[in-house]
Amino acid sequence: MRAVVVRRFGGPEVLEFAEHPTPVPGIGRVRVRVAAAAVNPVDVATRSGFLTEAGIIPPRDVLGIGWDVAGTVDAVGDGVTGFTVGDAVIGLRDRPSAALGTYAEFVVLDASAIAAAPRTASLAEAATLPLNGLTAAQAIDLLDLPPGATVLVTGAAGAVGGYAVALAKAHGFRVVAVAGSADEALVRGFGAEVFLPRGDFLGDRVRAAVPGGADAALDTALLGLEALDAVANRGRFVVFAAGAAPIPLRGIRVEHVWIRADGTALAGLATLVDDGVLALRIADTLPLSEAVKAHERLAAGGLRGRLVLTNE
Repeated sequence: MRAVVVRRFGGPEVLEFAEHPTPVPGIGRVRVRVAAAAVNPVDVATRSGFLTEAGIIPPRDVLGIGWDVAGTVDAVGDGVTGFTVGDAVIGLRDRPSAALGTYAEFVVLDASAIAAAPRTASLAEAATLPLNGLTAAQAIDLLDLPPGATVLVTGAAGAVGGYAVALAKAHGFRVVAVAGSADEALVRGFGAEVFLPRGDFLGDRVRAAVPGGADAALDTALLGLEALDAVANRGRFVVFAAGAAPIPLRGIRVEHVWIRADGTALAGLATLVDDGVLALRIADTLPLSEAVKAHERLAAGGLRGRLVLTNE
Protein backbone atom coordinates (compact mmCIF):
# COMPACT_ATOMS: atom_id res chain seq x y z
CA MET A 1 0.00 0.00 0.00
CA ARG A 2 0.99 3.65 -0.32
CA ALA A 3 1.72 5.71 2.78
CA VAL A 4 3.44 8.94 3.80
CA VAL A 5 6.24 8.78 6.39
CA VAL A 6 9.23 10.81 7.52
CA ARG A 7 12.75 9.44 7.91
CA ARG A 8 14.37 12.79 8.72
CA PHE A 9 13.04 16.01 10.15
CA GLY A 10 12.54 19.21 8.23
CA GLY A 11 10.12 21.08 5.98
CA PRO A 12 7.33 19.67 3.82
CA GLU A 13 9.91 18.24 1.41
CA VAL A 14 10.86 15.48 3.90
CA LEU A 15 7.45 13.82 3.55
CA GLU A 16 8.09 10.52 1.74
CA PHE A 17 5.35 8.91 -0.35
CA ALA A 18 6.24 5.25 -0.77
CA GLU A 19 5.06 1.64 -0.77
CA HIS A 20 4.69 -0.15 2.57
CA PRO A 21 3.29 -3.53 3.62
CA THR A 22 -0.44 -3.47 4.28
CA PRO A 23 -0.97 -3.75 8.07
CA VAL A 24 -2.87 -6.73 9.48
CA PRO A 25 -5.39 -6.22 12.30
CA GLY A 26 -4.62 -8.17 15.46
CA ILE A 27 -6.87 -9.04 18.38
CA GLY A 28 -9.37 -6.26 19.11
CA ARG A 29 -8.20 -4.19 16.14
CA VAL A 30 -9.79 -3.00 12.89
CA ARG A 31 -8.27 -2.23 9.51
CA VAL A 32 -9.79 0.80 7.83
CA ARG A 33 -9.52 1.54 4.13
CA VAL A 34 -8.71 5.24 4.31
CA ALA A 35 -10.96 7.51 2.28
CA ALA A 36 -9.76 10.75 3.86
CA ALA A 37 -7.27 12.02 6.45
CA ALA A 38 -7.20 15.57 7.78
CA VAL A 39 -4.01 17.64 7.85
CA ASN A 40 -3.38 19.11 11.31
CA PRO A 41 -0.71 21.28 12.95
CA VAL A 42 0.39 18.26 15.02
CA ASP A 43 1.43 16.63 11.73
CA VAL A 44 3.76 19.56 11.14
CA ALA A 45 5.10 19.22 14.69
CA THR A 46 5.86 15.55 14.00
CA ARG A 47 7.45 16.19 10.61
CA SER A 48 9.62 19.04 11.86
CA GLY A 49 10.94 17.09 14.84
CA PHE A 50 9.35 19.38 17.42
CA LEU A 51 7.50 16.54 19.16
CA THR A 52 10.69 14.50 19.39
CA GLU A 53 12.64 17.46 20.79
CA ALA A 54 9.83 18.05 23.29
CA GLY A 55 10.06 14.48 24.56
CA ILE A 56 6.63 13.48 23.26
CA ILE A 57 7.87 11.10 20.54
CA PRO A 58 10.96 8.94 21.23
CA PRO A 59 13.62 8.85 18.50
CA ARG A 60 12.51 6.63 15.62
CA ASP A 61 13.96 5.78 12.21
CA VAL A 62 10.52 6.07 10.61
CA LEU A 63 7.45 7.99 11.74
CA GLY A 64 3.97 7.84 10.30
CA ILE A 65 2.02 11.04 9.73
CA GLY A 66 -1.67 11.69 10.32
CA TRP A 67 -4.10 11.27 13.24
CA ASP A 68 -7.60 11.63 11.76
CA VAL A 69 -9.20 9.04 9.52
CA ALA A 70 -12.52 8.46 7.79
CA GLY A 71 -13.14 5.42 5.64
CA THR A 72 -14.64 1.94 5.59
CA VAL A 73 -13.87 -1.14 7.62
CA ASP A 74 -11.75 -3.47 5.48
CA ALA A 75 -10.96 -6.26 7.97
CA VAL A 76 -11.49 -7.01 11.66
CA GLY A 77 -9.33 -8.90 14.11
CA ASP A 78 -10.45 -11.53 16.58
CA GLY A 79 -12.66 -10.31 19.39
CA VAL A 80 -14.01 -7.29 17.54
CA THR A 81 -17.74 -6.71 17.89
CA GLY A 82 -19.88 -3.84 16.70
CA PHE A 83 -18.08 -3.33 13.38
CA THR A 84 -18.24 -5.31 10.16
CA VAL A 85 -16.54 -5.05 6.80
CA GLY A 86 -18.00 -2.20 4.78
CA ASP A 87 -19.05 -0.01 7.72
CA ALA A 88 -18.33 3.71 7.27
CA VAL A 89 -16.26 4.83 10.25
CA ILE A 90 -14.15 7.61 11.69
CA GLY A 91 -11.25 7.15 14.07
CA LEU A 92 -8.20 8.57 15.76
CA ARG A 93 -4.62 7.33 15.85
CA ASP A 94 -3.28 8.67 19.17
CA ARG A 95 0.19 7.04 19.15
CA PRO A 96 2.39 9.51 17.25
CA SER A 97 5.42 7.22 17.60
CA ALA A 98 3.90 4.58 15.29
CA ALA A 99 5.63 3.88 11.97
CA LEU A 100 2.42 4.35 9.99
CA GLY A 101 -0.23 7.06 10.39
CA THR A 102 -3.45 7.87 8.62
CA TYR A 103 -1.76 9.42 5.58
CA ALA A 104 -2.04 5.99 3.99
CA GLU A 105 -4.31 3.70 2.01
CA PHE A 106 -4.99 1.55 5.09
CA VAL A 107 -4.64 2.04 8.82
CA VAL A 108 -5.13 -0.37 11.72
CA LEU A 109 -6.67 1.02 14.91
CA ASP A 110 -8.05 -0.39 18.14
CA ALA A 111 -11.79 -1.00 17.80
CA SER A 112 -12.22 1.30 20.81
CA ALA A 113 -10.72 4.18 18.79
CA ILE A 114 -13.34 4.22 16.02
CA ALA A 115 -17.02 5.06 15.67
CA ALA A 116 -19.67 5.10 12.97
CA ALA A 117 -19.20 8.07 10.66
CA PRO A 118 -21.82 10.85 10.70
CA ARG A 119 -24.67 9.99 8.34
CA THR A 120 -25.10 13.57 7.12
CA ALA A 121 -21.49 14.23 6.10
CA SER A 122 -19.16 13.02 3.37
CA LEU A 123 -16.17 10.98 4.50
CA ALA A 124 -13.88 13.89 3.59
CA GLU A 125 -15.89 16.15 5.90
CA ALA A 126 -16.03 13.50 8.61
CA ALA A 127 -12.23 13.20 8.61
CA THR A 128 -12.00 16.68 10.16
CA LEU A 129 -13.86 15.63 13.32
CA PRO A 130 -11.85 13.12 15.41
CA LEU A 131 -8.72 14.95 16.55
CA ASN A 132 -10.12 18.46 16.88
CA GLY A 133 -13.56 17.43 18.10
CA LEU A 134 -12.21 15.09 20.77
CA THR A 135 -9.63 17.66 21.86
CA ALA A 136 -12.37 20.24 22.42
CA ALA A 137 -14.65 17.74 24.16
CA GLN A 138 -11.93 16.46 26.49
CA ALA A 139 -10.89 20.03 27.32
CA ILE A 140 -14.45 20.88 28.32
CA ASP A 141 -14.59 17.77 30.49
CA LEU A 142 -11.59 19.14 32.44
CA LEU A 143 -13.54 22.28 33.37
CA ASP A 144 -15.98 20.42 35.63
CA LEU A 145 -18.30 23.45 35.76
CA PRO A 146 -22.08 23.68 36.10
CA PRO A 147 -24.39 24.98 33.35
CA GLY A 148 -24.50 28.77 33.34
CA ALA A 149 -20.75 29.18 33.91
CA THR A 150 -18.89 31.59 31.65
CA VAL A 151 -16.19 30.10 29.44
CA LEU A 152 -13.67 32.11 27.42
CA VAL A 153 -12.53 30.49 24.16
CA THR A 154 -9.52 31.99 22.39
CA GLY A 155 -8.87 31.14 18.75
CA ALA A 156 -12.61 30.61 18.41
CA ALA A 157 -12.57 30.57 14.59
CA GLY A 158 -10.01 27.76 14.46
CA ALA A 159 -10.72 24.06 14.15
CA VAL A 160 -10.46 23.21 17.87
CA GLY A 161 -11.79 26.62 18.92
CA GLY A 162 -14.89 26.37 16.77
CA TYR A 163 -15.77 22.98 18.21
CA ALA A 164 -15.03 24.30 21.71
CA VAL A 165 -17.51 27.15 21.27
CA ALA A 166 -20.26 24.86 19.98
CA LEU A 167 -19.69 22.19 22.63
CA ALA A 168 -19.49 24.74 25.45
CA LYS A 169 -22.79 26.18 24.27
CA ALA A 170 -24.29 22.68 24.14
CA HIS A 171 -23.17 22.17 27.77
CA GLY A 172 -25.14 25.22 28.81
CA PHE A 173 -22.16 27.54 29.28
CA ARG A 174 -22.13 31.21 28.39
CA VAL A 175 -19.36 31.57 25.80
CA VAL A 176 -17.07 34.57 25.38
CA ALA A 177 -15.16 34.09 22.13
CA VAL A 178 -11.98 35.73 20.83
CA ALA A 179 -11.08 35.69 17.13
CA GLY A 180 -10.27 38.01 14.24
CA SER A 181 -12.79 40.76 13.57
CA ALA A 182 -13.75 39.26 10.21
CA ASP A 183 -14.81 36.03 11.92
CA GLU A 184 -17.43 37.50 14.25
CA ALA A 185 -20.46 36.20 12.33
CA LEU A 186 -18.88 32.76 12.00
CA VAL A 187 -18.07 32.51 15.71
CA ARG A 188 -21.45 33.80 16.83
CA GLY A 189 -22.96 31.16 14.57
CA PHE A 190 -21.10 28.51 16.59
CA GLY A 191 -22.88 29.76 19.71
CA ALA A 192 -20.78 32.56 21.21
CA GLU A 193 -22.81 35.06 23.23
CA VAL A 194 -20.02 37.62 23.57
CA PHE A 195 -17.48 38.28 20.81
CA LEU A 196 -14.19 40.11 21.32
CA PRO A 197 -11.76 40.81 18.46
CA ARG A 198 -8.12 39.87 18.94
CA GLY A 199 -6.15 42.68 20.55
CA ASP A 200 -4.32 43.95 23.58
CA PHE A 201 -5.49 43.90 27.20
CA LEU A 202 -7.75 40.90 26.81
CA GLY A 203 -8.20 40.57 30.56
CA ASP A 204 -9.58 44.10 30.83
CA ARG A 205 -11.94 43.61 27.90
CA VAL A 206 -13.27 40.28 29.13
CA ARG A 207 -13.84 41.69 32.61
CA ALA A 208 -15.75 44.62 31.13
CA ALA A 209 -18.19 42.07 29.67
CA VAL A 210 -18.02 39.58 32.55
CA PRO A 211 -17.53 41.29 35.94
CA GLY A 212 -14.92 39.42 37.95
CA GLY A 213 -13.69 37.49 34.93
CA ALA A 214 -14.65 34.26 33.17
CA ASP A 215 -15.05 31.08 35.19
CA ALA A 216 -12.72 29.29 32.80
CA ALA A 217 -10.68 29.67 29.64
CA LEU A 218 -10.03 27.26 26.80
CA ASP A 219 -6.87 28.83 25.38
CA THR A 220 -6.72 27.26 21.93
CA ALA A 221 -4.81 30.31 20.58
CA LEU A 222 -2.03 29.80 23.17
CA LEU A 223 -2.25 33.35 24.50
CA GLY A 224 -1.02 32.22 27.91
CA LEU A 225 -0.92 34.97 30.53
CA GLU A 226 -3.12 37.29 28.45
CA ALA A 227 -5.93 34.73 28.60
CA LEU A 228 -5.20 33.77 32.21
CA ASP A 229 -5.68 37.41 33.17
CA ALA A 230 -9.29 37.14 31.98
CA VAL A 231 -10.11 34.25 34.36
CA ALA A 232 -11.64 34.78 37.79
CA ASN A 233 -9.80 33.81 40.97
CA ARG A 234 -9.79 30.02 41.50
CA GLY A 235 -11.10 29.51 37.99
CA ARG A 236 -10.08 26.94 35.38
CA PHE A 237 -7.59 27.28 32.51
CA VAL A 238 -6.95 24.63 29.85
CA VAL A 239 -3.72 24.52 27.84
CA PHE A 240 -3.54 22.94 24.37
CA ALA A 241 0.20 22.54 23.75
CA ALA A 242 3.29 21.31 25.54
CA GLY A 243 5.25 24.11 27.16
CA ALA A 244 2.38 26.60 26.91
CA ALA A 245 1.13 26.52 30.50
CA PRO A 246 1.19 29.87 32.33
CA ILE A 247 1.94 30.18 36.04
CA PRO A 248 -1.29 29.30 37.93
CA LEU A 249 -1.79 32.73 39.50
CA ARG A 250 -4.67 33.57 41.87
CA GLY A 251 -5.46 29.94 42.62
CA ILE A 252 -6.44 29.23 39.02
CA ARG A 253 -6.27 25.53 38.18
CA VAL A 254 -4.19 25.08 35.01
CA GLU A 255 -4.71 21.82 33.11
CA HIS A 256 -3.25 20.34 29.94
CA VAL A 257 -5.55 18.46 27.60
CA TRP A 258 -3.67 15.42 26.31
CA ILE A 259 -5.76 13.94 23.53
CA ARG A 260 -6.68 10.26 23.69
CA ALA A 261 -8.72 8.07 21.36
CA ASP A 262 -12.26 7.42 22.60
CA GLY A 263 -14.70 5.73 20.26
CA THR A 264 -17.65 6.24 22.59
CA ALA A 265 -17.08 9.99 22.81
CA LEU A 266 -16.43 10.11 19.08
CA ALA A 267 -19.79 8.46 18.44
CA GLY A 268 -21.40 11.19 20.53
CA LEU A 269 -19.69 13.88 18.47
CA ALA A 270 -20.88 12.21 15.25
CA THR A 271 -24.43 12.39 16.60
CA LEU A 272 -23.99 16.10 17.29
CA VAL A 273 -22.91 16.55 13.67
CA ASP A 274 -26.06 14.78 12.48
CA ASP A 275 -28.14 16.91 14.87
CA GLY A 276 -26.66 20.13 13.44
CA VAL A 277 -24.83 21.10 16.64
CA LEU A 278 -21.33 20.73 15.17
CA ALA A 279 -20.31 22.07 11.77
CA LEU A 280 -17.58 20.30 9.79
CA ARG A 281 -15.33 22.64 7.81
CA ILE A 282 -13.05 21.76 4.91
CA ALA A 283 -10.64 24.28 3.42
CA ASP A 284 -9.81 22.02 0.46
CA THR A 285 -9.18 18.41 -0.52
CA LEU A 286 -6.03 17.09 -2.18
CA PRO A 287 -4.96 13.58 -3.19
CA LEU A 288 -2.71 11.72 -0.77
CA SER A 289 0.13 12.00 -3.28
CA GLU A 290 0.08 15.79 -2.74
CA ALA A 291 0.82 15.67 1.00
CA VAL A 292 3.83 17.95 0.47
CA LYS A 293 1.62 20.57 -1.18
CA ALA A 294 -0.91 20.27 1.64
CA HIS A 295 1.78 20.97 4.24
CA GLU A 296 3.02 23.94 2.22
CA ARG A 297 -0.50 25.36 2.13
CA LEU A 298 -0.95 24.81 5.86
CA ALA A 299 2.31 26.68 6.50
CA ALA A 300 1.09 29.60 4.40
CA GLY A 301 -1.80 30.12 6.82
CA GLY A 302 -5.11 31.86 6.27
CA LEU A 303 -7.16 28.64 6.12
CA ARG A 304 -10.63 28.26 7.55
CA GLY A 305 -11.31 24.59 8.09
CA ARG A 306 -8.94 21.69 7.54
CA LEU A 307 -7.13 20.52 4.45
CA VAL A 308 -8.02 16.90 3.77
CA LEU A 309 -6.00 14.26 1.91
CA THR A 310 -8.06 11.72 -0.03
CA ASN A 311 -7.36 8.37 -1.62
CA GLU A 312 -8.48 8.35 -5.23
